[in-house]
Amino acid sequence: MGQGKTVQRSLRSEVEHHLKERGYTLTKLGEITGINQGVLSDIFNRTPSRAMTIGHLDALAVAFNQAPGWLYDLYVTECIVEGKVSRSRVVPYLVRCAEIGRQDCIELIVPILLDNQKNLSILFSVAEKLFTNGKRQESIPFYQLVIESEKDSHCDRFVMSQYRLFRAVQGGADSEKKWKAVICFHPYRNRLPENYQLDALLQLANVCFTLHNWKEVERYADELKELATVIYNEEIQRWEIDGVRGILETERHLVVYYGQGFLLKGLALQLQERYEEAISYVQAYAELGWFEFRDDLAEMEIEKFRGWAKANNYTLNLLMGRTELLSEYVNHLANNPPEILAGMFTIMETANRFGLSVDDIVERFSKEIACFQDYKDPFSLTRHLHFRYHLAIYQLDKGRVAEGITETLRCLALASKMMEQEKFQSCVAMFWKYRHSASDQQIDEFQNILEGRNK
Repeated sequence: MGQGKTVQRSLRSEVEHHLKERGYTLTKLGEITGINQGVLSDIFNRTPSRAMTIGHLDALAVAFNQAPGWLYDLYVTECIVEGKVSRSRVVPYLVRCAEIGRQDCIELIVPILLDNQKNLSILFSVAEKLFTNGKRQESIPFYQLVIESEKDSHCDRFVMSQYRLFRAVQGGADSEKKWKAVICFHPYRNRLPENYQLDALLQLANVCFTLHNWKEVERYADELKELATVIYNEEIQRWEIDGVRGILETERHLVVYYGQGFLLKGLALQLQERYEEAISYVQAYAELGWFEFRDDLAEMEIEKFRGWAKANNYTLNLLMGRTELLSEYVNHLANNPPEILAGMFTIMETANRFGLSVDDIVERFSKEIACFQDYKDPFSLTRHLHFRYHLAIYQLDKGRVAEGITETLRCLALASKMMEQEKFQSCVAMFWKYRHSASDQQIDEFQNILEGRNK
């Protein structure tokens, strides 16, 4: 008996097998997939055959009732022909592999690409497409490959990869990972083009705010307002000399970066109890109507800064002891519901600092307070954490121990979720002080939080 022959699978042989199995003609296949019949003929009948796109393969998978990613392991031959890499096919292929989790296919082709330094531009393009399409976590391995393989640490794609990697990591709640990302990106922030520098400095300041690293918030806020001022003055000068305004593509309007530099600086000073200093920064963004090059978007942003300045002026004055403003501030919050979370944090801190009774205010905003747990953005989570912490202290100081322990546990659970070590330790100490007054249920809840079973 002759030895059996091994039949080598190929992309086209697999597709042709399914065509015969179903009895489809190319005309029928074109009707089902929406692919032009002439294109199908060139793919299967022409010599040499026309290359198949990943879109064609996905359409064929649907036509043959196959799962997404069907025959992806065989598509490599369409991407690399006689040692030549087809950028137009390999980029969409790797993007789709990342989107549907075909790591096995990525591992097939990436080592081949890395054999030639020129192909780093392909991996960077894949990462950029994933990032801009909202697939930030999927983009991370590709940016890491560029960073690890790029020999020139000053080239644009290396620096941009560092920036994108920093941005991609910020979606999670892991404080340690976020801080590590800040440290890694910090040396490269000034190598970015100015438009990206603005975005980067704003993000760095925001991340450090959520990490409660007020000195770093100050540093990046100072750099942000300085850079925004330089760019603004350059725009004015260009306009006065040439009558032309330069086009600087940024995620936000230039007035946002200018205002946020002062806003974040003021908040960092406030949270270090440097209230008098903070007021001068609030005044700087309270009225930005002088800003040139305003459009409808700029006017909207300027109005936001006016509102924040008004609220933050109340905050600073209350924390400095002007408690006669409290009822006025409460009315302001009632008329501006989005500010209630930040406002209640201020009110509880003021009450604890000056021994005020604010039970009526807590009751008035009880429905809003019940919804604080629905906030997910980092700034709101930070404010919610501080609010719960001050509410726990307030209840305990008023002798309402059961309520105080309940709030301590809420704060402890939130600190655990946010991996906020300082507040976590403070809440543990606070619970331990009152542990003899805790119910069995509260003791069990405390133990569950410590053991990570509350998440």
